[in-house]
Amino acid sequence: MSDLVTGEAVPLELRLAKLPSRALALLLDALILAVLGFGLLLLFSQVAPGVDEALAAALVIGGTVFLLVVIPTTVETLTRGRSVGKAAAGLRVVRDDGGPIRFRHALVRALAGVFADFVLTLGVGAMVCSLLNSRDKRIGDLLAGTVVIRERIPSTVAPPPVLDPRLAEWAASLELSRLPDRLAMAARSLLARAPQLAPEVRTRLAVDLANEVAAVVSPPPPPGLPPWDYLTAVLAERRRRDALRYGGAAPPPGPPAPHPP
Repeated sequence: MSDLVTGEAVPLELRLAKLPSRALALLLDALILAVLGFGLLLLFSQVAPGVDEALAAALVIGGTVFLLVVIPTTVETLTRGRSVGKAAAGLRVVRDDGGPIRFRHALVRALAGVFADFVLTLGVGAMVCSLLNSRDKRIGDLLAGTVVIRERIPSTVAPPPVLDPRLAEWAASLELSRLPDRLAMAARSLLARAPQLAPEVRTRLAVDLANEVAAVVSPPPPPGLPPWDYLTAVLAERRRRDALRYGGAAPPPGPPAPHPP
């Protein structure tokens, strides 16, 4: 378990991928690349007899770069951190703040995989770095600012936020289009982790996060509404609208959400 801090300064509790699961994902990816490499080798064998040695060497180098850099970078960029092996093992690469990776992160990881982690060091660089790092990062993760997490974990999710019926009319008028997913995720994480946080930390985070949410959500909350109730109402209304948008049944309003002890 690790606390990744978002841009809103709220810790997210995520399960880090350990060396065995990462090794399994790497093995699956390596097998796929080996099959593709064998196909390229057969193709080169048909072309090579008709070209000179310089062009043949260039084809070999280009094919190697394509296999070890272009393919991993493209796949991780398009899938936001899930290669075929990682998807099979239930893993994903994310940024240090918990957000999805982009092209530059995937490229740095792929290049480091060739020069430091796997190819030139035969995997020793990645293994030693992972064992010495508290977040099981390989060299590519350190350079790119990423971490590998487990997605398929036993469900320990807190109950979804329930809208207080007394706030239903106000919540229905909220403009939520400017509320980013990362900010909503940070608020959801805070609500779920409230019992484990110290009271002063919980209060400070709730106030700060409520202010950030209020800056992008309108109309403002009713006078005197506590930050905790405000965040709960916003998330419950967002969940209700998502359920309607995707064809599900909207969750009914419930009793006021209990405050954390």
